[in-house]
Amino acid sequence: MEAADYEVLSVREQLFHERVRECIISTLLFATLYILCHITLTHFKKPAEFTTVDDEDATVNKIALELCTFTLAVALGAVLLLPFSIISNEVLLSLPRNYYIQWLNGSLIHGLWNLVFLFSNLSLIFLMPFAYFFTESEGFAGSRKGVLGRVYETVVMLMLLTLLVLGMVWVASAIVDNNKTSRESLYDFWEYYLPYLYSCISFLGVLLLLVCTPLGLARMFSVTGKLLVKPRVLEDLEEQLYCSAFEEAALTRRICNPTSCWLPLDMELLHRQVLALQTQRVLLEKRWKASAWQRNLGYPLAMLCLLLLTGLSVLIVAIHILELLIDEAAMPRGMQDASLGQVSFSKLGSFGAVIQVVLIFYLMVSSIVGFYSSPLFRGLRPRWHDTAMTQIIGNCVCLLVLSSALPVFSRTLGLTRFDLLGDFGRFNWLGNFYIVFLYNAIFAGLTTLCLVKTFTAAVRAELIRAFGLDRLPLPVSGFPRASRKTQHQ
Repeated sequence: MEAADYEVLSVREQLFHERVRECIISTLLFATLYILCHITLTHFKKPAEFTTVDDEDATVNKIALELCTFTLAVALGAVLLLPFSIISNEVLLSLPRNYYIQWLNGSLIHGLWNLVFLFSNLSLIFLMPFAYFFTESEGFAGSRKGVLGRVYETVVMLMLLTLLVLGMVWVASAIVDNNKTSRESLYDFWEYYLPYLYSCISFLGVLLLLVCTPLGLARMFSVTGKLLVKPRVLEDLEEQLYCSAFEEAALTRRICNPTSCWLPLDMELLHRQVLALQTQRVLLEKRWKASAWQRNLGYPLAMLCLLLLTGLSVLIVAIHILELLIDEAAMPRGMQDASLGQVSFSKLGSFGAVIQVVLIFYLMVSSIVGFYSSPLFRGLRPRWHDTAMTQIIGNCVCLLVLSSALPVFSRTLGLTRFDLLGDFGRFNWLGNFYIVFLYNAIFAGLTTLCLVKTFTAAVRAELIRAFGLDRLPLPVSGFPRASRKTQHQ
């Protein structure tokens, strides 16, 4: 063989080894996420649904739980996608010739983006509907009972749903873009239909983030205040301990002497209330025993960090709005070739990249807090060892919609200059200036409004509690007037 043939073979062998290495790394990363999500769902699932007398229902729930675990792992991967890409770029910039990070390259990052996009489509369009119909199915009438009969019914229902969604997307495409070419392109299932459908779902996810994130940013202050120990000026833990002990004693006395009350008592409800009070009392005791440093320094620093991160997010979005009016390059766009390690995506270098990653995670956590705090989705909130299987499926779908829209959300707001890779950058609405500009303006306005309203209301309420004005019989804003019966007591 000639030297040229040996060179071609060596190049092919090198490409083969690179592809194998990327597959191994992707598999290890996904396996890690899958194990973490499986542990998480195990702590939230209802054990009674997996230890039933009917082995068929238990088997169906186990299969549905594995599908939910896969979906939640994909959602977690979508959250980590953009931060991992930003950090990888900075690492390659700092250590361009390091032997131990040769595996970290643009091909690996681009492959991860494509895998997350593919698995998101697979989970949202096939796996989660299959899991829901599978748990609700009973088999066709007259067929043999068993898991296989449920599978047949689920497959038929899924095919009917696919035809329905296909028709709805085709009609929506005809209404939005009345073009024969665009309608005919939907017949290409893999190249056009699935990306177009995912584009619609991603647009809904971005709109959901637009509503939930400002609400979550405002709620983060109250949630953090419940988790941390406040200074004694702002919180009287001793009084709360006394009240909790008195309520627990009263309920225990009512359980021990049920005949003393002429009304019928729900003993199961009373036992649950006692357990809840005992858990609350244990948490209050732990907070009461907290050190002075944790009490007087931890809470103010946490509030200051939240205020700083929220203000920085609004400032970056405001600067991005001005850039949209001046520079066309500020518009979000896709990138087909991931050329990493050439230039930093932040003007502040590695420090700016770290700030971008922190802000992305902070906004994602805030959007989840706002999602579960909204009145529409409050009932979907999972409970520890008491979450039904259908509720787990709903949570996985919502979290996947939110997380898969996070890269588009972050790039649209200008939180990072890292362009969207793969099919994430093929969304048609990303090139519309009016949609992007209006989205940024609404986010900045809603976040500022929620922050000012919540922060001023929280400060006012804490000052009223600190000075004891909530115990006065006077009508105070934010507190109900005490009844005459309570005043006499």
